[in-house]
Amino acid sequence: MTSILKLLKQIVILLAVVLLCASCSKIPAISYNPWQVINLPAQANLLDIGFTEDHNHGWLVGSEATLLETTDGGKTWQSRTLELDNPKYRFTSVSFAGEEGWITGEPSILLHTADGGKSWERIPLSTKLPGNPNTIVALGENSAEMTTDVGAIYKTSDGGKTWKALVQEAVGVIRNIDRSADGKYITVSAKGNFYSTWEPGQDAWVPHNRSSSRRLQNMGFTPDGRFWLLARGGQLRFSDSENINDWEDSQYPDFSASWGLLDLAYRTPSEIWVAGGGGNLLCSFDGGKTWQKDREVEDVPSNFYKIVFVTPEQGFIIGQQGILLKYEAATPTA
Repeated sequence: MTSILKLLKQIVILLAVVLLCASCSKIPAISYNPWQVINLPAQANLLDIGFTEDHNHGWLVGSEATLLETTDGGKTWQSRTLELDNPKYRFTSVSFAGEEGWITGEPSILLHTADGGKSWERIPLSTKLPGNPNTIVALGENSAEMTTDVGAIYKTSDGGKTWKALVQEAVGVIRNIDRSADGKYITVSAKGNFYSTWEPGQDAWVPHNRSSSRRLQNMGFTPDGRFWLLARGGQLRFSDSENINDWEDSQYPDFSASWGLLDLAYRTPSEIWVAGGGGNLLCSFDGGKTWQKDREVEDVPSNFYKIVFVTPEQGFIIGQQGILLKYEAATPTA
């Protein structure tokens, strides 16, 4: 009797696996893979990418003080070395406005260039800075906004000589942070159990409870000012309006990727890309109503954790251990 029960249990498990695989196979594949793997002269984990005004000259930053430069729009990259006191700096963010650029990193470091990166200078930071510099956004001549890994926000208007705190207190250790084009911020706590928002004019972060029991992975802004979120279990949600408490129903673009969707980016107002662990890459061409899978990149040995579209025609996906994908639009047939 015991052996029969064990056999039946094995059959049930087998049927469950078969049904699971069948459900996974129903996700249609995109008709054309626009992402090409770019060979890089580095194996470090890459963390951010930024371009000067002409979109041909750009920089990649990452762990182990990795600094890579391109002059052909990201097709080829060359390693650059800066004379620093610590060769293990983890460069976390890079941003340009015209030829003026900034790089943040940890342990606490801030670099600035006024000539597109031909030369970099280190900007002194206060030892009382809460946390390490985490992200930087170049806003114009001598102007930038910087965040730290505990959610402090600072702004400079004099090339980094002085900084103004935009929030009275840091929000705490964060998982990730995103800034909208009009200067609003949203951040997810380190454990993914709550998120916080801030907008210009407020003196403190506003905390929010997550909308479901699933821990948050990432959150950001849509092009029209709404919000999106990725949560454990492959959950994706969009807000129904600019009200952060007004969420549409949950959706699960790919059940097989339930263990890790990590970032989302819009190429156009209707074309959305979602990346995740194990080479998972999904696309929606109708604003998130239906999804297709890019199966040609599934064999890339990397977790895809950051998607950046510099323009609708120029995009990149950053992965682990020196993995970089570049967007290549389909060439029209004659």
